[in-house]
Amino acid sequence: MKDDSETLPLRQMDVEERLVADYAGTGLTVDKHPMYRRRPELRRLGALTAEQLRHCKDGEFVRTAGCVIARQRPGTAKGFIFISMEDETGIANVIVTPDLYDRDRLVVTRSKFLLVEGVLQNQDNVIHVKAVRLLELSSCGLELSSHDFH
Repeated sequence: MKDDSETLPLRQMDVEERLVADYAGTGLTVDKHPMYRRRPELRRLGALTAEQLRHCKDGEFVRTAGCVIARQRPGTAKGFIFISMEDETGIANVIVTPDLYDRDRLVVTRSKFLLVEGVLQNQDNVIHVKAVRLLELSSCGLELSSHDFH
């Protein structure tokens, strides 16, 4: 009997290629969340998961990362932008000040994956990170879309 690699016309996709194909075809994957695969790197950078943010104290300086799923800029918010990021554990909410937006407009409006540093606001178990620094994380070719209202 022949080896499968001799009879199949295409080679097997690796994990990243399969993830890109899933999102390109359906906008989601049944495999692990894209942030799960990056977690070792993010852990080395000191980035907390959305779940870990729940255990931080109000006013603590934190670093977190996620896939941008929504951007909002309400007319009544005086120029503040609210970003929702998803990782393998849940959703983290980020507040972007008008000054930070002016400085990093393209990162705020175009990044699919963000690393955020800022001060945690934990009031009545409602968690936000008030961003002081935003960094775009590479997206490895994933075609993701967010719900943007900016």
